[in-house]
Amino acid sequence: MEPHILHLSKDKKLAPILATVEPYLLKKRKNVCLRLCASIMSQQLSTKVAEVFYKRFLLLFDGKEPTPQQIADTPFETLRGIGLSNAKASYVLNVANYFIEHSITDKMLYKMQPEEVMELLLPIKGVGRWTVEMLLMFTLGFEDVFPPDDLGIQQAMAKIYKLDITDKKALRDRMLKISAKWTPYRTQACFYLWRYKDGN
Repeated sequence: MEPHILHLSKDKKLAPILATVEPYLLKKRKNVCLRLCASIMSQQLSTKVAEVFYKRFLLLFDGKEPTPQQIADTPFETLRGIGLSNAKASYVLNVANYFIEHSITDKMLYKMQPEEVMELLLPIKGVGRWTVEMLLMFTLGFEDVFPPDDLGIQQAMAKIYKLDITDKKALRDRMLKISAKWTPYRTQACFYLWRYKDGN
């Protein structure tokens, strides 16, 4: 049995879900700057709509993945032209320019701890905690990340652990307390919760 399944199974309410959902294979992905831009583009959109925007974005670069410099060189109006809002277009450019100005490379980010990545990227206008948490989980492949403000995680935990969702502060505190028991595999636990919420 996988070590994370063994550990997470100690949580009796989570254990039945582990048996019904395929585990998520964590991996490091290249071109972190682009992944962060994609995350910004997809905010508040359904997965399908987000994919359409991302495909349109890649077509600006002949379908290939652009470098931070290529993204930074893209005119604001061109980004607006693929359907991005004013805010999202400027945030995408902010990310690319920030990566260039601070000489941020994939290799450099892979060597950092989650807190260090958070500290480095949060100053970018348009990048919030949740966005960095998703990057830590799905691009940098960290095993022990928990996003308490993620709506899907909140809904899944409220259902499984019978939590009251009306008091946001109390909900957050309870979620953090429950998730502390999942360390060092909180990322995996979240993946199971998302799949559970979406009906696998």
